Amino acid sequence: MRCGVKPFVNQFVTKSVVLAALGYLGGGVGSWAIAVSPTLAQTAPPLQAQGRDRTPNLAPEAIPPTNPGTRPETKTPDPIPTKPGPTPTDDGKTPLDKFPPNPLEVNEPDPLIPYDYKDRPLTAQERKQLSDAADRLVVIGATRLQAGDNVGAFDAWNRELRYRRLASPLLIEVAALGRVGDVAWAQNNQLQLRYITQRLDQILALARKPTADLSRDRATPPELTTPAKRLELLEALGLAYQQVRLPNIAASIYDEILAAARNRNDTVKIEATLITLGQLHLGRFNYAEAAKIYAELLERARSRNDSFNIPIYLQQLAYIHEQAKQFAEAIPYQQQLIEFYQTAGDPVPIPALVNKIADNHRRLNQLDKAEQNYQLAYQLAQPQLQFAVAGEALKRLGELYRANDRLNAAKRIYTFLIQVEQQGYNTYGMMDAYDQLGQVYLQDKDYPNAAFAFQQGLVIAKQLKFKEAYFTTQIEKATEPAGESENTTPESSDPAPSAPESEVAPPASDSPPNEQPTRPDPPPTN
Repeated sequence: MRCGVKPFVNQFVTKSVVLAALGYLGGGVGSWAIAVSPTLAQTAPPLQAQGRDRTPNLAPEAIPPTNPGTRPETKTPDPIPTKPGPTPTDDGKTPLDKFPPNPLEVNEPDPLIPYDYKDRPLTAQERKQLSDAADRLVVIGATRLQAGDNVGAFDAWNRELRYRRLASPLLIEVAALGRVGDVAWAQNNQLQLRYITQRLDQILALARKPTADLSRDRATPPELTTPAKRLELLEALGLAYQQVRLPNIAASIYDEILAAARNRNDTVKIEATLITLGQLHLGRFNYAEAAKIYAELLERARSRNDSFNIPIYLQQLAYIHEQAKQFAEAIPYQQQLIEFYQTAGDPVPIPALVNKIADNHRRLNQLDKAEQNYQLAYQLAQPQLQFAVAGEALKRLGELYRANDRLNAAKRIYTFLIQVEQQGYNTYGMMDAYDQLGQVYLQDKDYPNAAFAFQQGLVIAKQLKFKEAYFTTQIEKATEPAGESENTTPESSDPAPSAPESEVAPPASDSPPNEQPTRPDPPPTN
């Protein structure tokens, strides 16, 4: 009897404990299970020995209800996560918000990169294999970019850059970084630019380390072992930073190169670096620094009588001061250019320069000097058949006269302008000149001549099929006031007086008819 009861009790106690732990038993059965005698509990095998795996997988429906007509509440266990979720970082962002791994670093196995490349230097064969593969990747990336696969192109180039970093000298790697960075800037790939800039910053920091620190480091690249190679690397870095459009860093690098060249008294390197710095400052609209650079270049060119570069630097200095709205400072350089060309016996560039001097005088509100130089530019350009320059001078002179209400002089100037544009076969210029002449007549309330000028402009507009409606409207404006008047007609229906066909007269000033206009003085020279 005792042998038959013991197995039954052991099994019943074990099942009761397990079911109570799972929360499936009701209050009555649970109370009974807790009230089991210690003797019976001691006879049951331990729960750990039975194991959670060995308990029957009982469904809730198989468990009898504690009360008739009711079902015990079931509790669903929390699901066990298969993979831990992202944990916030110190700044409150999850890893999903971070940038992806830097593609310029080796983050995954590569069939061409030895697994132990960090523990030993690469062999010559391994370096050659990586270099050849990098050269092929350059072509693959360019082909993909041409096909419109920008992502694939940068994938190929990033792999190339990883190979360059492991197997190529720093000079070759920097050149590759600059080339890919230039394309990334053109494609507005800001993330790629960030990666390339980070690598360039690392190389620049290494190049700027003190020589003593580099000499003690066995891992120092060969490009940094001598000052000459170091400067060569700095020049490559300066170009690369220009390609990724970071002119401030590039300018600081060229300042270092310039200081080293001055210490060596290397004239060629000094001038080459000054030219690069001048272009960088102009690109950054830093006109003050650019003016200093080109002033030094001009002084150096004059010291060796460099007739090729002197006019170039003079033009640059005049342009810089004009862009900086320093018109008074620009005029002396333009006058020096005129003197240079006069000495060289080259009169061709002079009329355009006189026009620019007149423009600067006008901007400075020095109207008398502006008028004189506009007239001089016309007189110098006409014999050389520079009709564009002559026409530009007459346009500016006509605007000057109209702004100062010198309408009679403006009429004569625009009449000359029509003939100059006709000589230069500038049909559009003739149409515009007739328009301006008509506007002056309108301003002077000379409606018949205004209508005639607009009619001439309409004839040309119909030939060009351009601004026809505009000239029709202007003719209507000129004829309506004439019809409202006392129907008086001008004594002569001829248009405004013009110069003889054989020769275009120089523009006259707004002087009395019995006075001859004085010939303007030449531009002042130093």
